Amino acid sequence: QVQLVESGGGLVQAGDSLRLSCAVSGRTPSTYVMAWFRQAPGKEREFVASLQWTTGNRYYADSVKGRFTIVRDRAKNTVDLQMNSLKPEDTAIYYCAAKYGSTNVYARAVREYNSWGQGTQVTVSS
Repeated sequence: QVQLVESGGGLVQAGDSLRLSCAVSGRTPSTYVMAWFRQAPGKEREFVASLQWTTGNRYYADSVKGRFTIVRDRAKNTVDLQMNSLKPEDTAIYYCAAKYGSTNVYARAVREYNSWGQGTQVTVSS
């Protein structure tokens, strides 16, 4: 079982940057996809970005492409989300997720992911 713990959320102003981190621990499979999702109040959880741990391939939702970057740190066993040029519509709880034994970096559905973190709040004021 993989354990995921997010950190780094907070309150920022529009245009600011913020970096989220997801610490991965436990029995990690030989290969997997890590992803970030977010859920705004009254909305469904949505895909933000993913990274295939072995190949490093990345995939982004159109809404964040060019502003967000998903980064892995093999030494620290973390997957970070660097968020630049933040907008009020980026306000949400951000979740880290893992899809075991997968090489499909294009997996966007919540149901495809096996493990989830507890989430971290990001609030962007205008």
